[in-house]
Amino acid sequence: MLAAVGVADTADLFIDVPVEKRFPWLDLPAPMSEPELVRELLAMSGQNAHALAQSIFLGAGAYNHFVPAAVDQILRRGEFYTAYTPYQPEISQGTLQSIFEYQSLICSLTGMEIANASHYDGATAIAEAAIMALNVARGRRKIVVARSVNPQYRAVLRTYLQALDDVTVTGDETPDAGIDEALALVDDQTALLIVQSPDFLGRLHDLRGLAEQVQAQGALLCVHFDPIALGLFQTPGELGADIATAEGQPLGIGLNFGGPYLGIFTTKQKHVHKIAGRIVGVTKDVDGQLAYVLTLRAREQDIRRERATSNICTNQALMALAATVYMSLMGKQGMRQVAELCYHRAHYAAAAIAQLPGYRLLSDGPFFKEFAVGLPRPAAEVNAALRAQGIVGGYDLAADEPQLGDAMLLAVTEMNSRADIDRLVGVLRDVG
Repeated sequence: MLAAVGVADTADLFIDVPVEKRFPWLDLPAPMSEPELVRELLAMSGQNAHALAQSIFLGAGAYNHFVPAAVDQILRRGEFYTAYTPYQPEISQGTLQSIFEYQSLICSLTGMEIANASHYDGATAIAEAAIMALNVARGRRKIVVARSVNPQYRAVLRTYLQALDDVTVTGDETPDAGIDEALALVDDQTALLIVQSPDFLGRLHDLRGLAEQVQAQGALLCVHFDPIALGLFQTPGELGADIATAEGQPLGIGLNFGGPYLGIFTTKQKHVHKIAGRIVGVTKDVDGQLAYVLTLRAREQDIRRERATSNICTNQALMALAATVYMSLMGKQGMRQVAELCYHRAHYAAAAIAQLPGYRLLSDGPFFKEFAVGLPRPAAEVNAALRAQGIVGGYDLAADEPQLGDAMLLAVTEMNSRADIDRLVGVLRDVG
């Protein structure tokens, strides 16, 4: 083995570790009792910044929404604490039922006909939408993605498709290009148009009539949405979307240092056989009792990889369960209340910031909970000043949208009180 990796002996495997840090010369502290060790570890963890101690205005795909205590308590139940794949329904009814309930709630939320359960995150869901469209619209090898779609999602989309022959991804090359410019690129070679509303910069788009225009060209339409926004605004089903995707993290899943998250994927009934990932159906067993089973699933995803149309052969069932618990707790009225809080608090913050000298809103159109702000100084400097006051500022747009100049994307959720917003505005005023 050593020869295979090109080293002479075992010690060479640790060449990157400083000599003074290698065993047996570790300078360990004296042994501690358990109470002393717990006290020491708590003191160390107290130095960390975390969502409960900071005022967070950072979004761009992951959001600081409230997670009810019941979500975590249910996730910790032993019935759900397994990574076992539920192929054998006779021992997996609990897991299968929870997935079925997730699918049902997502379809109710989105107005779409079919939901799988699930993908890894929002970016994965968009990439799988493109792959499915290529398989539905055979012979078409063009994917059009609007510039206003999250740039990280667009990067993942290109990573997924780079190994496929003759597939072109276009529509997002020009800064400031809107949905109309993307729509103009849809032709008889296009398999899918991908749009996002609210988009990466938080702007809401009226997408009525878009599906008909895309479908008239023989292509499919994918709408990427914010699940919280659907408590107030038009659903993908109402728009006639062929595919609808989302990042499900806002649905009872904490920030979790970047994951695990939840990729929501929905489509029309007629495309059900082309979906990657799991679908759970309900039937009856030999005794006439209600039973849940995996169904409509191409086994090639698991055992005949050379014939598979996707490399997705599992899901993040625990995250889907978290979303199921959250939506069940909130109900229709609760989902609407959360959306209203986000909307009104975001608009309160935007109005206050727009009055500050040197600051300006970069869009005068409707938005939900995020908005882009032009700054009097580079975003990195502004965010450093905010961090010094225990505030996590917005997303620096310098790398993704350099044409905007000094700018950041601010997100406001139900977790940001009016006092939090006023303190943010105060620090921005001092920085300017």
